[in-house]
Amino acid sequence: MYRERPTEVITGAVLWASESGPDARPTRVLPDGCLDLLWSSRSGLLVAGPDRTAQWSVSTPGERWRGARLPPGVGPAVFGVPAADLRDQRIPLDALWGREAARLAERLGDAPTAADLATVAAARLARVGGPDPLGPRVAALLAAGATVTATAAGVGLGPRALHRRSQALFGYGPKTLARILRLRRALALAGHGIGLAEVAARAGYADQAHLTRDVRDLTGVPPTTLFAR
Repeated sequence: MYRERPTEVITGAVLWASESGPDARPTRVLPDGCLDLLWSSRSGLLVAGPDRTAQWSVSTPGERWRGARLPPGVGPAVFGVPAADLRDQRIPLDALWGREAARLAERLGDAPTAADLATVAAARLARVGGPDPLGPRVAALLAAGATVTATAAGVGLGPRALHRRSQALFGYGPKTLARILRLRRALALAGHGIGLAEVAARAGYADQAHLTRDVRDLTGVPPTTLFAR
């Protein structure tokens, strides 16, 4: 069982929770440009870095998960490291925060909520003066379908500078982030029952074949399989 909801604690963040049943199976987790602060009843506090392609999440029967999904560009300010250092990884929080993570785990106890995790992330943001404002600006432009060239011009950076800053903020360059955000647009459109050809056109793909190639590259399955979830 999986459920999620927005939160006002951090603009654009999402709280989520899941519990595995007795027949727990691996779950495909799609890339979204985000970093997550997680808690697992089996593994404790974790950090999920930004994924370039879909990853498989494996849970034990009865395992409980809670998470605060931070919007693109916000995670590095919370965790204190460049997003590229966490790319395609799931690591214990104490690898980043040391004793602070141990004290946090003791304070949260054995049943923290997703809202508790968001409160922790918000406190870290306040401590460092908030996220780099470039992150939300770049993510918003790319999410709206702007090209990388137009995005660089829109934030007043050259292509190389934008690539370097994007690696730190998102874990990969703006071209990869644009592909991932375009996939999210396609998923949202497909969720309304729109046909593949129209999804491709409205999401910003050259054509349906382009949509099919990109979805398979990022998720490992064709659109007909992914959109039928």
